[in-house]
Amino acid sequence: MTAENPTAQNTGAGPELDLLTRLDPEQLERLHHRLEQEAAAAGILDLAYNTTDSPVGTLLLVATDQGLVRVAFASEHHEHVLAGLAETVSPRILRSPVRLESAVRQLDEYFAGRRRVFDLPLDRRLSKGFRAEVLQHLPAIPYGRTESYAQVAAAVGNPKAVRAVGSACATNPLPVVVPCHRVLRSDGAFGGYLGGPEAKAYLLGLEAAA
Repeated sequence: MTAENPTAQNTGAGPELDLLTRLDPEQLERLHHRLEQEAAAAGILDLAYNTTDSPVGTLLLVATDQGLVRVAFASEHHEHVLAGLAETVSPRILRSPVRLESAVRQLDEYFAGRRRVFDLPLDRRLSKGFRAEVLQHLPAIPYGRTESYAQVAAAVGNPKAVRAVGSACATNPLPVVVPCHRVLRSDGAFGGYLGGPEAKAYLLGLEAAA
């Protein structure tokens, strides 16, 4: 199962591909929607994905049947993220707007200033050990507030693990939804952020303005 829509280039590969070159975008979308439904019904859709535009760039959203497993910024190169998930989770990946509707809607509400807390099932399998403990704590940092890496380390019971907290935040597989942008260095500097300093500044500014 491929990760993209059927696309049209007549390479002489046969009548099926030639037919796709003659379909308009609406017909292709209907075909894709049917494929999406049949794959889900057959239990062979392990990773559903979609993209959504946001003020911090186009975000890739990926979900398993357990919940949202990955949010990726454009700077991470979405095709590389999907390829990595195909290796670590499952190669059965399909674009599925329906499966990601709730996540897209809640992100839209967040960026519009109408949502402060996400209410989405999360699949946290990509985070292990101490990193998982750090990421579990982050939603407890209130909207519009921040904590230092040292405060987070103390909150999860390991005050000396400041650098490890920074690493956990910098590799958070669910940025924005799991708010690692609310963690700063003790001197107020941003520290590392997967989406880059501009994205982190935007998110902090958005929440401060609410």
